[in-house]
Amino acid sequence: MLYLFLDIITTAAILFIVASGLLIIFGVMKIINFAHGVFLTIGGYASLVVTHFDWNPWFSMPLAFVAGCLFGAIIERTVLRFLYHRPLDAILATWGLGIVLGQLIIIGFGREVQFAAGPVSGAMELFGDFYSKYRLLLIIFSMLVAGAMWLLLKGTRIGLQTRAVIMNEPLARGLGINSSRVRLITFSFGAGLACLAGAFITPLSSVDPNMGLPWLVSAFMLVLVSGNSFLALASACIVLGGAQVLASTYISPVIGGLTLAVLAALLLRIRPKGFAYD
Repeated sequence: MLYLFLDIITTAAILFIVASGLLIIFGVMKIINFAHGVFLTIGGYASLVVTHFDWNPWFSMPLAFVAGCLFGAIIERTVLRFLYHRPLDAILATWGLGIVLGQLIIIGFGREVQFAAGPVSGAMELFGDFYSKYRLLLIIFSMLVAGAMWLLLKGTRIGLQTRAVIMNEPLARGLGINSSRVRLITFSFGAGLACLAGAFITPLSSVDPNMGLPWLVSAFMLVLVSGNSFLALASACIVLGGAQVLASTYISPVIGGLTLAVLAALLLRIRPKGFAYD
């Protein structure tokens, strides 16, 4: 039972890390970034590069975050900034960029499945049972990510400007806030979080060009039921992620893989706001 409880908590932590970057971009720019999955894949390959060069595995996380921020900034300045007033075209552009970046990854690293070294290995004894140290560490990582975003949004000037843009962008521009700069920072930060999530996930799975696709689907459904709230996102990750773990454990992993998407769709049918409280 303890093992199952920890599986639920750690799965929710992983889902929160993956979906938070997508949520912050959706909250500010009002677009779903369909390149989110390939950004996650870039984070996984950042870990692989660190492994190939025999660097300390902990270095993969800042490397992935910085790489994501740089790619995000380039894409926002060269593509998305021209589509601010055409949100549907912006969504299609991120989808196309995801395909292009995916093909570039295949050209650079090949299609084969590869493995990256993790920063922590082994298991820890808890109440007579053993559990993966790294999965437990992911709970701390998710709390650090949540705390950093809370401090950024509530305790900094750019966070204040970002919240103003989320609530009413025309009014924010009227008050002198440079919403274009806020969008650049937001998309770069969201892409950095996606790559960071890829680096976090890599020690638990293999690295391949399609590793981000299943996570994109889960993150997309979680954002749909969370509105603009990180608290709602955390609740959705615990409830829907927990249901996924239970279905995988007691029914089958295949059913478990479908559980999150099916429950999110049913929830939106019953309560269009999902887990959002306003």
